[in-house]
Amino acid sequence: MTPATVLLRALCVLVAVALIAGCAGGRGESPPPPPADPALAQTAAGTLRGVVAEDHRLFAGIPYAAPPVGPLRFADPEPAEPWAGVRDATKFGPRCMQSLGGDLELGRQTDEDCLSLNVWTPPAASAQPRPVMVWIHGGAFVNGSGKIYDAGRLAARGDIVVVTINYRLGALGFLAHPALGPPGEVGNYGLADQQAALRWVRDNIAAFGGDPDRVTVAGESAGGMSVCDHLVAPGSRGLFSAAIIQSGPCQAQAALPVAQDRSVEYAAGRGCADPVEAAACLRALPADKLRDPAWFYNIGDDELTGPVTGTAALPRDPMGTIGGADAQRVPVLMGTTRDEFTLFVGMQYVREGVRYGPQDYPRLLADAFGRNAAAVAQRYPLTDYPSVPLAYSAAVTDGVFSCIGDRMARAITSSPVYFYEFNDRAAPAPESLRTLPFPVGASHSLELRYLFDVGGTPPLDPAQQKLSDEMIDYWSSFVKSASPNTDGRPQWDAFGDGNRVMSLQPDGSRMIDSFGDEHQCAFWAGLR
Repeated sequence: MTPATVLLRALCVLVAVALIAGCAGGRGESPPPPPADPALAQTAAGTLRGVVAEDHRLFAGIPYAAPPVGPLRFADPEPAEPWAGVRDATKFGPRCMQSLGGDLELGRQTDEDCLSLNVWTPPAASAQPRPVMVWIHGGAFVNGSGKIYDAGRLAARGDIVVVTINYRLGALGFLAHPALGPPGEVGNYGLADQQAALRWVRDNIAAFGGDPDRVTVAGESAGGMSVCDHLVAPGSRGLFSAAIIQSGPCQAQAALPVAQDRSVEYAAGRGCADPVEAAACLRALPADKLRDPAWFYNIGDDELTGPVTGTAALPRDPMGTIGGADAQRVPVLMGTTRDEFTLFVGMQYVREGVRYGPQDYPRLLADAFGRNAAAVAQRYPLTDYPSVPLAYSAAVTDGVFSCIGDRMARAITSSPVYFYEFNDRAAPAPESLRTLPFPVGASHSLELRYLFDVGGTPPLDPAQQKLSDEMIDYWSSFVKSASPNTDGRPQWDAFGDGNRVMSLQPDGSRMIDSFGDEHQCAFWAGLR
């Protein structure tokens, strides 16, 4: 099994008519006065009752779009219907339908009616509107939900508003069968959901004390890849003023012809082979029949799903567009973890009992890098590493994550870019990964524990807690001012100032100029 498949499975585990004048805080209009009760919020669709805790407020399970069912399955989202009275917003909404492979909840608490979001704020009102961070979850576009990310501490310490969202996943989110719409307008329903959530924030966040003119869109892994897409998607223009990309494999985009062909194969496998009847057939299937994704993007013999390029929603591949005139020119905070791929190899080891020996190394590199495998083997010889898992992980970390990030950062020249590497190689990992015969180090997703309460790992030690405080201060400062720099923290220079990177470490974060050399980015640039 090779990087894309392992990446998919590991991400699945770890990781879902205005009633009042003024449209509840839309741009250029005055929002209604806030309710006297801090547990209440008045949105365009109606009143919500949330939870007021000691250090934060939470409004959960807010519908930002109509249920995408019946004729709205495989269609862009429609506005949510208004409600009468006060809607309970104390419980999270169901997760979107998702693959059972790697789902720790085995499909429980999932529903096709899942387009909801959650708003976290500091406990007390502010005289001035607070800046907003909209968080897009990871999970390989087949798993995950917004409720996983408890943002109470981030909102309270950072003095910002945080919104976490669900969006359609797998086939329901990205199937690109040509019968489902006009040419070039199929697929990307999950991306359209994210845009609908951003529009909801624009029109309603003032009711929660948020500033609709200071919205940062952020995400990790598939969520980071989504942020790359929003930077170049026409429908996302003007919906945010800054962006955060964490460990985003933004090169893993499928082209429309491939996505359409594989969607046709997927439909036929579910009894919807007739091209004339395919749309009606797919919309009539029970949602359970559509939990598994259609695979679009190949890495060697492996496949991924997700957004589709060459479409009306995503005309161009973001990797070739992100620094050009067609991309939004907004400040970007982005980065990777020091040992991205060890997590995926470790999960394969734990869940599938895979053991790699020296004889497997050439095959692994061939599956991962195709015609470049021999060059990669020469650059990453087994003799330089304690084991095959660590050699394999180093190559994929550098070629698929670190140097893709470096390439994007170099391409964005019209706006400031702040680049980081999360480098706590003793970061708490899930229990199943703590007994591996090789260290996972600062692997993919382990930085999330320092920003959110995501559970499932041991508590941070004092030095790590200090790093967590520092990261929240950096992230929230960026959300507030488009710069991570804040009093009392080490200076974080823009990437363009010598291509220097902020190394986030528990023994003291600092700027480094060795990132490109450590990850051999000149070598990877030469392979393109």
